[in-house]
Amino acid sequence: MANTETSLKEAASIEGAIGAALVDYTSGMALGTIGGGKELDLNVAAAGNTDVVRAKVRAMEMLGLNDEIEDILITLGSQYHLIRLLKTRGNNGLFLYLALDKNRANLAMARHQLKKIEAELDI
Repeated sequence: MANTETSLKEAASIEGAIGAALVDYTSGMALGTIGGGKELDLNVAAAGNTDVVRAKVRAMEMLGLNDEIEDILITLGSQYHLIRLLKTRGNNGLFLYLALDKNRANLAMARHQLKKIEAELDI
């Protein structure tokens, strides 16, 4: 089982990673971050993406969709932003956020690696 720090280090090692965060979407607070810097304030990203998750959950409820969100992909001109909702071992209310450089990242592999990180994460 991996802790928050180990999981974030694994996320940061994904090809093309700019930064990563573990976020509590009930509060919008980042429980941990790695990377980012001048080009990406991960605490602001955590709070902003919390709104994205909440909006999508509300939309699914209004549509009566009886399903779970695996991940949310936001594609920018030069970046991918992945939000992976955690469902393992009572981690409800948390998501992994990963920002990737679009020119260096393999989106399919990044999604696969986030799923693996989720499975190993123990909070």
